[in-house]
Amino acid sequence: MIFNNIGFIFAREGSKGLPNKNILDLCGKPLIQWTIETALKSRMIDKLIVSTDSTKIANLAKKLGADVPFIRPKELALDSTPEIEAWKHAIDYMYSKGNNFKRFISLPCTSPLRIVSDIDRAVEIYTKNKADLLISVYESNHNPFFNMIKITNDLCSRIFSDDNKIYYNRQSAPKVWNIGTLIYISNPEYIMNNNDIYSGKVIPFEIPQERSIDIDSQYDFDIAEFLMKKRKNDF
Repeated sequence: MIFNNIGFIFAREGSKGLPNKNILDLCGKPLIQWTIETALKSRMIDKLIVSTDSTKIANLAKKLGADVPFIRPKELALDSTPEIEAWKHAIDYMYSKGNNFKRFISLPCTSPLRIVSDIDRAVEIYTKNKADLLISVYESNHNPFFNMIKITNDLCSRIFSDDNKIYYNRQSAPKVWNIGTLIYISNPEYIMNNNDIYSGKVIPFEIPQERSIDIDSQYDFDIAEFLMKKRKNDF
């Protein structure tokens, strides 16, 4: 079959920072459920695939309406496994089953605060710009040119720009951005032919900080829970 856009959720079982985080209860739902439900509402997602090494996560994902056509090999679900290897495995599997598609859309379930319009707008921007990769970004509160330092041998030193210019306030320093995990969009051929996904034409998709949370620890989870409850109260 031929698809325009296939969404992928990569949710492995192991997590040292926050054990079983992908199925932890966040405001009444397992963490992964927030991403599955949002993706299924998007007009841009033709098919939604969950890649996991866990039968428990697989069964939950199927129950929630996602497709789980394979169980990811354990060697591709380790802490040390580069994410792109899991991406390539999923693409290769889809190809092996005769499924071709134009756009690969990764939606990490550690970013549960995304909304449907984030996905739809990101796909439109990616397509319009004919990019190799789209990544989500948000303005950083910390700036290496102003309020970040290096510590060497217990001594602090300023981080300077390339021209060693000193910036005395945040407003005059060059603006910098954090990479978010709300969405990644690419094309299958680009991913399969590159180990460095940033080697091509990479474009940013700006998101507000309140939707940029990437859960990797209990602290992140607590912030996400607070923001999710605030969102419910606002509506």
